[in-house]
Amino acid sequence: MRASTSFGLVHHGFRAAIVGALTLVAVGHADARDNTGAVIGGAAAGLLGGVALGAMLNNPPPPRPRPVYVEEEAAPVYVAPRRRDPICHYERRKVWLDEGEFTYKRVEVCE
Repeated sequence: MRASTSFGLVHHGFRAAIVGALTLVAVGHADARDNTGAVIGGAAAGLLGGVALGAMLNNPPPPRPRPVYVEEEAAPVYVAPRRRDPICHYERRKVWLDEGEFTYKRVEVCE
């Protein structure tokens, strides 16, 4: 089985923490008047903040809600009886008056 080669945010966070720690070590000698406590405190706060931010970014998304199926009783359906008489409607039809003139008339059409 091969090792995973994914470099996600976790790996980048660990690398950033190591680089930050090595930078603090490499700062060198400091006198008491140089406020080294403030520098170390700020670095520690930044390191803890980076770990907290990495933890928030790497949380898996919340699970999707499952679908809810509700069984309902079917409502009664009314079916109208079929019409036996023809269905009629009005249409506009062109009626020629002579060879060149025409007009429109409303005509009742039954099916």
